Amino acid sequence: MDLERILGQLEEERDRISQAITLLKKASFGGDARTKTVRNGKSSSRPRRTMSATARKRMSEMMKKRWAERRKKAKSS
Repeated sequence: MDLERILGQLEEERDRISQAITLLKKASFGGDARTKTVRNGKSSSRPRRTMSATARKRMSEMMKKRWAERRKKAKSS
């Protein structure tokens, strides 16, 4: 077993992996400003808004009404 050859191959592989990690970091953190980046588990954009149960129900009813009107309009055409 040629230990020197094995060590050389492992070091080459380590260098390739290190380079891949560097490229991935640049792509995810240094990319387009419009993309969402996550650092330390926190999003860089503003926090998400939550919708109350009553607001969800109202939105659901509005959408059902809207789709019913579309279906009715499609049938008449």
